[in-house]
Amino acid sequence: MNKILNFGSLNIDIVYSLDHIVRPGETISSRKINTFCGGKGLNQSVAIARSGLEVYHAGKIGRDGAVIREVLDGAGIKCDFLLESEGRTGNALIQKDKSGQNSIILFGGANREITAGEIDSILEQFTENDILISQNEISNVPYLLEEARKRNMKIAFNPSPMEDWIKNTSLEGITWLVINEIEGEDLTGSGKPEEITERLLEKYPDICVVLTLGKNGVIYSDKSGRFRHDAYNVKVVDTTAAGDTFLGYFIGSIAKGSDIPTSLKLASLAASLAVSKAGAVSSIPTVEMVMNLIK
Repeated sequence: MNKILNFGSLNIDIVYSLDHIVRPGETISSRKINTFCGGKGLNQSVAIARSGLEVYHAGKIGRDGAVIREVLDGAGIKCDFLLESEGRTGNALIQKDKSGQNSIILFGGANREITAGEIDSILEQFTENDILISQNEISNVPYLLEEARKRNMKIAFNPSPMEDWIKNTSLEGITWLVINEIEGEDLTGSGKPEEITERLLEKYPDICVVLTLGKNGVIYSDKSGRFRHDAYNVKVVDTTAAGDTFLGYFIGSIAKGSDIPTSLKLASLAASLAVSKAGAVSSIPTVEMVMNLIK
C-alpha cells in the first residue's frame, strides 16, 4: 500500500460554549470553556489512523506544543516529520452554540512558519502514487501542491479556509477536491450542489469532487459518474471535526481499495458519530465503532 502523508495544521483549540454565536458589538457569558488539541490537519490524521491506516503527519508546533505530540503518538500517527518552532503553536478560538453549530477564529502560529525548504526535505521521502492530504491552514500550500504534483503523488485537497489564491489558481493535478457548499460557491459562483460539481468538472475533467452538504449528505462526482449519500439522523452535539472525520475516513477507505459508495457510507457514518460528541480529536470514532454501527 502506498504511504499517506498529511501535511497540515496542528492547533490548540479553546472552545467556548454559548447560547448563541456572538453578534457584532455584543458581550455574552460562556456556560463552559474547554481546551482541546485540534486543527484540520491533526483531526484528519487522527481520522485516518482511527480508520485503520498508517499515516505520517508533517507540520510544525511551538514550544507549547508538547501536548500535541502526545496526542499524535497516542493515536498511532507517525511523527517522523513533525517540526518544531521557537514560537507559539497554532491556536483556534471556537464559539459553539447550544445547537452544536460553531464559529472559529484561527491564529496560525507555527503552522505559518513552514518553509519551502522544509517541504522539499519531507516530500523527498515520498514517491509516485503516495497520497498527500493538504488543507489551507499552513504556509506555502501552493508550493506544497505543486511539488506533490511534480512527484505524481495523489492529492486530497481541502481548501479551508478559502482564500483568493485558491480561487485564482489552477486545481489541475488535484485527485480529490473535498469541499463544502460555501467553498463550492466560492469556487464556482453557484450555490446549487449539482451546478457546483458540474462546473468544477467542466473546468477540471480529471478531478474527483467530494461535496459535503451537512445534514443533506454528500455528493461525489467524477468524469465516470455521480454518487450521493444521505446524512444519518443523529442528535448534533458539536460539528467541529465532522468534515475532517469525513475526509479522513473517505480517503482511508479509498486507500484500502473500497469503492466509492462504500467509502461514502463509512465516511458518513463516522461523521455522524463525530457530531454526536463534544470536542475535535475526542469525537473522532474508531473503525470498530463505525463497523459496530453498520452491524
